[in-house]
This record gives sequence, C-alpha cells and structure tokens, in this order.
Amino acid sequence: MANNAEDIENNMETNAAPETTQQPQEAGLTRVRSRGGSDTGGDGGNGGGGDGVSSGPEQNGQPPAARPPRVVETEEDEDEELTLKYGAKHVIMLFVPVTLCMVVVVATIKSVRFYTQSDGQRLIYTPFPEDKVTVAQRALHSVLNASIMITVIIVMTLVLVLLYKYRCYKVIQGWLFLSSLLLLFFFSYIYLKEVFKTYNVAMDYFTLAIIIWNFGVVGMICIHWKGPLRLQQAYLIMISALMALVFIKYLPEWTAWLILAVISVYDLLAVLCPKGPLRILVETAQERNEPIFPALIYSSTMVWLVNMADTDRPKRNSTEVGSPQLESQEATASPAPSSPSHDDGGFTPSWVDQQQHQLGTLHSTEDTRREIQNMASARPVEDDDEERGVKLGLGDFIFYSMLVGKASAAASGDWNTTLACFVAILIGLCLTLLLLAIFKKALPALPISIFFGLVFYFATDNLVQPFMDKLALHQFYI
Repeated sequence: MANNAEDIENNMETNAAPETTQQPQEAGLTRVRSRGGSDTGGDGGNGGGGDGVSSGPEQNGQPPAARPPRVVETEEDEDEELTLKYGAKHVIMLFVPVTLCMVVVVATIKSVRFYTQSDGQRLIYTPFPEDKVTVAQRALHSVLNASIMITVIIVMTLVLVLLYKYRCYKVIQGWLFLSSLLLLFFFSYIYLKEVFKTYNVAMDYFTLAIIIWNFGVVGMICIHWKGPLRLQQAYLIMISALMALVFIKYLPEWTAWLILAVISVYDLLAVLCPKGPLRILVETAQERNEPIFPALIYSSTMVWLVNMADTDRPKRNSTEVGSPQLESQEATASPAPSSPSHDDGGFTPSWVDQQQHQLGTLHSTEDTRREIQNMASARPVEDDDEERGVKLGLGDFIFYSMLVGKASAAASGDWNTTLACFVAILIGLCLTLLLLAIFKKALPALPISIFFGLVFYFATDNLVQPFMDKLALHQFYI
C-alpha cells in the first residue's frame, strides 16, 4: 500500500509540471491577443485547453476586462484634461486683457475730469440732444440716436464684408491704417494732454511730440506689420480703451445705455444668423485659410502676427506646404538607386513598379503643381500649442469698457456699482467661453456679458446702493 501511494504521488507530480508550464504559455498567448485587439483569434487548443473565444484566463470565475477599451478611456481622459487645461488657460488669457482695458478706463474716469464733464459737444452720429428736455423727449431722442448709430455700424460692417469678399485687401488695410493712425496719434495726444493737465505735469510741445511720435510709430509697426506679441497686445488694449473713452465722453447717457443693449442683439444676429455679416466674414476667412486683420482682433498667440506681414503670406505658406508633397512625388517617379548600400527608405523598385501600375507614371507639370498647391491650401492646419489661442474682437473690449466706464461716470457711480458691472462682465465672458468649448464655433461675446452688466448696473444702482446708504445712515452693520 505504501509503495502504491508513493507511485500515485510521483504520477501526480509529473502531471502537475506540464500544467504549470502550460499556464504561462496560455497567459502569454492571451496578452498577444489582447494587444492585437482580437477576441476570437486562434483555436486556443494548443495553449492548454482554451476554447479560442476568451481573451485571457479566468480570474475568480470572471473573464478579465479587455485592454483596448481601457486604452480608449485613457485617451478620452487625456483629451478631457487637455480641454480643461487649455480652457482654464484661455479664460485667464482673456480675463487679463479685458480687466486691464477696463481698469485703464475706470482709472481715467475717476481721475481725469475731461471725460466726464459735459461741454455740449456730440458725435455726428448722435445729433439729438438729451439735456433740457422732458422724459418723453429724452427717450425719443435716445432711440433716434441709437438707431442712427446702429445703422452706421451695420453699413460699415457690410462694406467691410464686401471688400473682404471681393479681395480688396489694400482698401481694407488703408482703412484700418487710417483708423489706427487717428487713434495712436490724435486721440493719444488728447489723452496725454488731459492727464498731464490733471496731474500738473509741465512739458513742452517738442518733448510731447517726440513721445507721441515714438508711441504711434511703434504701435503702427506692431499692429500692421511685425513686433513682439506682448507689445502688440498692449497697443490693442490701449486703442480699445481710447475708443471707449471717446464714446463715454461724447455719447449722451440714455443713448449710451440703449446702444449697449441694441449692439448686443445685433452682435447675436450678425454672428449666428446664416447670412449674418460677421459670420460670412469668419467663414470666408476660414475657407481661404487667411487670418482676419490684426487691427480688428485681439489674439493670445503669434498665429495672427506671423501671417500678417503682407497679404501674400498665406499663399506662400500654402506653396511651402505643398512643395514637400511635390518633391516626394518626383522622388517616387525617379528610378531606384543602383547601389545596394544606399538606403532607399523603403521605396524599393517593386514598390515603385506597383505604384506606377496602380496610379500610372507620375509626371510633374504646371497643372499638377497647381492642384497640389490648392489641395495643400485647402487642407486644415494642424493644431499645435501656438495655435491654441483665443481671439476676441476689439469691439468687445470697447463696449465692455464703455459699460464699466459709464457706470463709473454716472451721477451715482460709486465703487459698488462699478465692481458689480466688472464682475458681471467677467461672469458673462466665462459663460461665453464655456459655450464656445461646447459648440466649438464662433460665438458672439457681447450678449451675455452686456446683459449681465446692464442688469447688475440697474439693480445695484437702484436697489443695492439705496439700501447700503440707509444702513450707513442708521449705522447698521451686516
């Protein structure tokens, strides 16, 4: 009996050894299948009794999770993290310049009286006065002024779109050049003169002319040609603040508030409607693979700046992109090198013969070069870190700053009302960027921010401020 028991144990040990060596082979086979993404490959019988359907050995009676779905989930998580990272980065990229523009306007309004005092002068677009009339007449005059102003804006936008559609780039550049010239030289001179007068700074006209000349020339070069990105952004913020100060100075109060409300509705229609002028402008620029003029757009990256040296740069870029394809086709059509030691890069004679058999003999002609260049220009540009920037129209900067400046320059314009409008605009801008990340197309930046700003202004000015005054009068502290 003892000998029989020893024989049985020896037989069990010899039978267990193949099984233990069989399991690693089975596991290795399973790993190969899971990496290849196949769940049904192989018969599995040679691996030790597998059925050929399972993707791996069972663990605790349950099949393991497949590897490819986990890889997909990892890629989705990385994309989500990238979106969140760039989303937060883009919010900061827009909050900083918008805040700086509004701070410049509010600081000027609070310190320089020139932009708040009424001297009876008005813009040519607002011919109807609002002083010394009844409430009904004032409301009617504000409606008429706002109608004229919005009509002028619509007509100018249509003219710009038509000029861009028919490739009148020189006319547009001349138009924007004269506008920048006026802002950087004339309006900057008025601004500096009033600031020096307020702070009692003595300066002769020759020194002032040198300062204005250097400021204006450097600004024109940075905006319309080439320059450091930060310097270009600073000049765009400055000209937006100057334009907002002009509107605050020369627009009547009721007309200004009505224009802010109407321009938000117009911005919504112009961007989202299928035949809206701003939408046509953006779609035309995307179809031509051309950047919009930098004097109209604030960009957080170098993409717009590099491409705006002249109007022929996008065409040259498309040609440069297409030339490597042309060279590769010429290399494909050329015979293979006879030297066996030379690396052919995989383009063996058999491969060349096969391609010529399928596609025919490839010859480089003017027509083929033109087609390749057109295909390269129509191909979407790859998205890299430099192109992941956000772009905001200078009109948005102007009207944001105009709203906060008007709130600060009002008769009861205290810091509570100013800060409420400032926070409301930033909240609206954040919601706009959130919608931009969801819909992934051009959206108007004015409606949400201006709506919140107007609601916060009138609510704070008519409800919160009287309440705070009563608490201060009776010395109640909350």
